[in-house]
Amino acid sequence: MRKIGRSWARILFVLLLAQGSAGLVVRAPALEAGAYRLLSISSSEKLILVSSIADKKKYLLDASAAKITMDGKPVEFESLEQFSAIQVEMELKKVKKSGVDLDGVASEIRISPPSPSP
Repeated sequence: MRKIGRSWARILFVLLLAQGSAGLVVRAPALEAGAYRLLSISSSEKLILVSSIADKKKYLLDASAAKITMDGKPVEFESLEQFSAIQVEMELKKVKKSGVDLDGVASEIRISPPSPSP
C-alpha cells in the first residue's frame, strides 16, 4: 500500500509541473526583432519610443545597454536623433525605470543610413 501512495504523489508532482503551476515554471520574456519607426528619444534616461512599421504598435524601451551600430560600426546613442527608421532587437517585459513604466529593453539597435540620391 505504501508504495502505491508514493507513486501517486510522483504522478501528481509531474502533472503539476506539466501544467506550469505558479512558482514551479519560470516564464521567459518575449523577444522581438524588426523594423521600427523612431518616434522619440530621451537622451538623459536613454529611453526610446518606437512604433512597429507593420502594425503601428508602440513600445517604450530602455536603450541604455543597447549595442548601437551603423553599417556594422558602433555609434553613440545621440546619433539616433538623425534617423527615423531603425532595426531593433528587444526583450518585451514590463519594467520600471525612474518611475516610468516601460514595455521592454532594447538589446541591439541597427541603423541603415539612406542611400544617396543620384
